[in-house]
Amino acid sequence: MGVYSILLYFLKENCIIYEMDYARGGGAARMEIMMDKKKFMRNLVIVLVGVVALGIYYYVTIPAINIHSTGTWKALLFLIFILMFLVMAKQLRKSRKTSVEGMEQFRFSLRECSLSFKILGVILVALCLILFIGTLLSSPFFNAAKYQQLLTIEEREFTEDIKEVDYKTIPLLDKDSAALLGNRKMGSMVDMVSQFEVSNDYTQINFQGKPVRVTPLTYASPIKWLTNQRSGIPAYMLIDMTTQNTECVKLTEGIRYSKGEYFNRNIYRHLRFHYPTYIFDDQIFFEVDEEGTPYWVCPVKKFNIGLFGGQTVGRVVLCNAQTGECVDYAVEDVPAWIDKVYSAELLIDLYDYSGLLKHGYWNSVLGQRDCLQSTNGYNYIALEDDVWVYTGVTSVSGDQSNVGFVLMNQRTMETRYYKVEGAIEDSAMSSAEGQVQNLGYRATFPLLLNIADEPTYFMALKDGAGLVKKYAMVNVQKYQWVAIGDTVQECEKNYTELLSTNGIVSSSSDLGKSVTGKIESISPIVLEGNTHYYICLENKEDIFDVNLADSSLIQIVRYQTGDTITLEYLEGYGLNEVSAIK
Repeated sequence: MGVYSILLYFLKENCIIYEMDYARGGGAARMEIMMDKKKFMRNLVIVLVGVVALGIYYYVTIPAINIHSTGTWKALLFLIFILMFLVMAKQLRKSRKTSVEGMEQFRFSLRECSLSFKILGVILVALCLILFIGTLLSSPFFNAAKYQQLLTIEEREFTEDIKEVDYKTIPLLDKDSAALLGNRKMGSMVDMVSQFEVSNDYTQINFQGKPVRVTPLTYASPIKWLTNQRSGIPAYMLIDMTTQNTECVKLTEGIRYSKGEYFNRNIYRHLRFHYPTYIFDDQIFFEVDEEGTPYWVCPVKKFNIGLFGGQTVGRVVLCNAQTGECVDYAVEDVPAWIDKVYSAELLIDLYDYSGLLKHGYWNSVLGQRDCLQSTNGYNYIALEDDVWVYTGVTSVSGDQSNVGFVLMNQRTMETRYYKVEGAIEDSAMSSAEGQVQNLGYRATFPLLLNIADEPTYFMALKDGAGLVKKYAMVNVQKYQWVAIGDTVQECEKNYTELLSTNGIVSSSSDLGKSVTGKIESISPIVLEGNTHYYICLENKEDIFDVNLADSSLIQIVRYQTGDTITLEYLEGYGLNEVSAIK
């Protein structure tokens, strides 16, 4: 029975009795209405109170009008409770008072309840049964095979897919470090810092070929919202995860639709009023396109099993954060610049279903034969111009080793499994922290890199204030092999020397790069007591650092501007360390 049908029935049952009597002679109808005016007004007020309460509930909680939405069922339960309470209050007023030990009390009997109260009670019980049975029949207990097949997994070769590391694309910052940089940058924006603060979104995306994190500003308080909401939020933060450069991108037109709004421009309410039947995911993502225009990427849930089970994503609504314009896409048709459709948590849940339910539900609980699960953390990798979720795969027995790892595409849900045995991430983090035990640094959750065809954990080491102080590389298969460095280049150099010492670097592995060109400028400088030559080549943006602390490079003094030179170097972030001169 629909919401309005319930209200109309309630009004009719309690207020009006119609009696039609048709005259025999002329065929004209005569209608006689018997009603008690006070009773009608009282019951009308009850119905209006129920409607207003339901409207307020809907505006505040904004549930989807969809049988797959638990919010819809909760709204119906809320309405039934309100109506039952009002009917009961009305009946108590009419009930006879009884005296118990000299005190007057109302007497309430279920038998004496009105028909409306009994019908509402039946509807309440029916709704509760639907919720319970729907939840039960949608669970993995009854649908283990369907849950296990929600995610399609392809086994791939590590060295074929994960190319040797390009240090210009390594995201050095985790979300916490990015938040520190964002807050520090905000503190320097004297024209905005008193009115706005940085939101905690920090979405990792690929922007113009670089891994970055983006997050909008938000109003600092309700009062600041009141004074600034007309023009909207004026900027967003963009943090380059490779160079740690932080930019506050100011907009010509403010962000008018955001999580920080309070009424109709709140992004969740804006989406609900445009798409009342869509069940949006709990996470919506702030992204910018290649021109820097801010958008909200809003995944729409799809339930593949029963009423509430087997959640994936069926559609995506793209909302312009400045204008509020919305475009609805099927999940397979989203624009290529979008990086976030599936949340990391959803992808990991889907993988766990696939790994744990291979032989049914009871095996996942009792025998646990062939059961695999993700490790207790994840990170992001930029690959093929998409953002992929990385996590290790381990057995359910609680050992400290991985049997492999998975990469899951956040735009397409494509999942790749790589069979690489080694230490779990927690063990690698502990091993790296042990190298700087005296300093008390803590390791971030690692990235997975390919260095000389060796799967390698790369992580930052942070002090108690959350600042990155050092970097560490740990071999996945031999996690006792750890290299530490103050810079990424130093860390990589120490790691490759460690691999060479242990004889596991392939003779065909190219640990460095080579460049030949004409010298555009050459400048000697002194750093920490050592002489360095900074060389710029024609038509090259990078600078090459020749450190004369290495005596094999002393021949650089023979070169002048205009000479042609061949350099072997380790790639860095704009400043490349020269290892040999040819």
